Amino acid sequence: MRELSFAEFVDRRSRFHAHLYEIESLEEVKEILKLHRRNHRKARHHCLAARKRRGDRVEEARRNDGEVGHPGQVLMELLRREDLDSHCLMVSRIFGGVKLGAGGVSRAFRQAGEMAIMKMRKG
Repeated sequence: MRELSFAEFVDRRSRFHAHLYEIESLEEVKEILKLHRRNHRKARHHCLAARKRRGDRVEEARRNDGEVGHPGQVLMELLRREDLDSHCLMVSRIFGGVKLGAGGVSRAFRQAGEMAIMKMRKG
C-alpha cells in the first residue's frame, strides 16, 4: 500500500481526515484500518471504500463503522465515478459535539473524499 494523498474537512467542529491509498489487494484494507485506529485514536468512526481490479472484474469492500448516512457507499461511489480500481479511500471522523444527521454526514464524508482525490490528481 502507498498513501497518495491526505485531506482534512471540518463541518460544525467535526473533523474528517481523508486518506487515499493505492493498494495491491483488498487484504491491505485491514492494515490500513489498523493504522488509522492507531493514528486517529480520537476518531469514533473509520469509514472506507476499496476497489481492486482482478482481470476483467473489480472486487469491492466498504465499511460504515456504525456511522449514519452510509458513508462507505458514498465513498464507493466516488471511487467508481473517478474510475479508481486499485485504491482505498479511508475517512476517519473525529466528532465535534454537533450531530450532522444522515444527510450532513454523507455530504461531509463525500466532501472529504473528493478533496483527497483532487489532491492526488493535482500531484
